This record gives sequence, C-alpha cells and structure tokens, in this order.
Amino acid sequence: MASLYDFTLPLLDGTPQPLSAYAGKFVLVVNVASKCGFTPQYAGLEALWRAQRDNGLMILGFPCNQFGAQEPGSADEIASFCSTTYDVTFPIFAKVEVNGIGATPLYKFLKRNAPGVFGTERIKWNFTKFLVGRDGEVIRRFEPNATPEMIAAELPPLLKAAA
Repeated sequence: MASLYDFTLPLLDGTPQPLSAYAGKFVLVVNVASKCGFTPQYAGLEALWRAQRDNGLMILGFPCNQFGAQEPGSADEIASFCSTTYDVTFPIFAKVEVNGIGATPLYKFLKRNAPGVFGTERIKWNFTKFLVGRDGEVIRRFEPNATPEMIAAELPPLLKAAA
C-alpha cells in the first residue's frame, strides 16, 4: 500500500470505512484504550478535533488491547465509554492489533513509514499517534506522552501551508 487512503477498515459498528474518505485532510491516527493512564488524552483529542476539523484535520481512533489488556471491552462498551466519558465525536474503529503477526496492514504501513526511536517500528504503548499529510503520506510519529495539546501547537503552520 502506498498511501493511508488505500486502506479500508471497519468502524466500531462493523461498517467498512474506506480511509480514502479522508483524502485531502491531515489525519491523526491514534491507537486508543479505555483503561490506560493515557486515556484522559481522549479529552484533548476531542478538543483538538473540534478546534481543527474545519481546517482540514481528521482524528481516527483505533482501540487496541495489546498493552496490559487495557481495552478489554466489546465494541458497544467502547462506544459507550467514549461517548459518555469523553463525548468523543471523531471516528472510532473496530479493535486492531498494532504489533506482531496479527498487526493490521494499516499499522504495518504507518510503522514502516515513521519508525520510532532508534528506528524501531514497534508501537510502545497506547496513544501512539501518527500524523498523515493531505496526500496520505506519513509525516511524523508521536509517542504516547505527546499530548494532543503539544501536537496542536505544531499543527497551525502545517494546516496554513496546505490551505
């Protein structure tokens, strides 16, 4: 696959969602979990989404249970948690694996195009983020401790330059 937009993945309700629907936008792809120390980042991600969606930013959440079994719930439980706890309105997809033999092709693509520290492709933990440009190419990886507020500070020049 050559671009983020070449992938189709199911949303939480099972509906296939072609990522080509987000072509022409900046996309922040995040592996999320409901029972993680970083889970409060949902609030910042939602705030970032609401502040920048009209400027061409899309946020996509991908629940993952590979780190400390911190996303054990069903699709309905995840949807309920995101809605009632953080009022999440950006798209949340079905659970994925981000590492190992079962890693979804999307995450293989993201990791290959934006390796982490010392060139490792492995995702370290929940709330690792990948910023993808309007062309579907990976721009940058952000480690879990990079808050949405930190990412927000980097976005205006990108969004303005691409407008």
